[in-house]
Amino acid sequence: MHFLQNPKRRLLMGALATMSVAGVSPIRAQLLKPTSLSRQFTVAQIADMSVSQIDVSKDFLVGSRAAWQDINARGGLLGKTVNHLVIEVDGSAASLRAAAESLKTQSQCIALFGSVGDRAASQLTGMLGRELPDLAHVAPWLQNVNADAAPNTFPIFASRQDQIAHAIKSLSVMGVTHVGAVYGSPAEHTAYREGLEQIARALKLAFTSYNPAADLQAVGKSLTADSPRVLLFVGGTPELLRFTQGIEKQATQRYIIAMSDVNLQSIQQMGVTRLTPVIATQVVPMVNASLPVVKAYRDALGRLFDEPPTPQSLAGYIAARYTHEVLQGVDGPLTRLSALQAFQRRSAVDLGGFRIAPDAKGRSAAYVTQSMISPDGRLIG
Repeated sequence: MHFLQNPKRRLLMGALATMSVAGVSPIRAQLLKPTSLSRQFTVAQIADMSVSQIDVSKDFLVGSRAAWQDINARGGLLGKTVNHLVIEVDGSAASLRAAAESLKTQSQCIALFGSVGDRAASQLTGMLGRELPDLAHVAPWLQNVNADAAPNTFPIFASRQDQIAHAIKSLSVMGVTHVGAVYGSPAEHTAYREGLEQIARALKLAFTSYNPAADLQAVGKSLTADSPRVLLFVGGTPELLRFTQGIEKQATQRYIIAMSDVNLQSIQQMGVTRLTPVIATQVVPMVNASLPVVKAYRDALGRLFDEPPTPQSLAGYIAARYTHEVLQGVDGPLTRLSALQAFQRRSAVDLGGFRIAPDAKGRSAAYVTQSMISPDGRLIG
């Protein structure tokens, strides 16, 4: 993985795994240098740093931190410093509840933004809708379109359903007639199988779903010469790695289409694509794009962090920038209530070429692109 190139990152991964097993405190808050509360606003961010989610969460956090540090260097929010409160959780229901409870006492916190990863964001959506309806939950890494029903949650990224529809439509245009689907867990199989099959039928594609009840490596080994050569993978990076280990020795070359929860840079560093090319959808522009918001992201990331650009950190950067843009436009005193009302208006926002224009259901228009790791290990797109 790209973060494995850094020895400190390897130690971090091991420490987090140990923390998960040993039962060390499942919630940890990280606050920027304290300043007078009268001279600052606080925005909170909850990040699931469990082993299965850290691959996305750590990059998303880097992008968010780069954005707020850059924003503060340019004058902050309405002339005040923005205090970026990061609350790390271990993904358990108890740790998420503790994080939500802590926000009840944070009266200076005007919004929660960029909840990550997907499972944490989904659980928080329902929890906050019931228990903190006055707190805006902005730009979460929320993949399931059915999980955004809470009136105080404001998604800006394309849902997994949007990503799947884009991927399958692309395959039909390329002349693919038979598609398979592999799921990272039984929960994902239950949530997405029916929708995938409906899309495939509409596009007149033969479709095969593989039940994830068995070990994913065993699922990979079970494929035969008659199995589809193009496979959609609905799951995260660790699950995809296990699946590819099961198919790497087969003679038939296959192509894997993964969703945005897969970190292509991590897959690239593991070298698992030498026999099986991996294509991943992403819900933000290409990190090498010439859009002003992407240029600003690369500039901030280069100045503030020794990290390579990734779609996940760009998403974290965009989540913070969108939050700032809406809050900056609040008329009158900026409070938790006035912030919520500003997001409820769901006005269109153009972030340097990345347009966020929510529809009648509150979802932003689906923005989906694709990147690929070629068999020789190059990242394309």
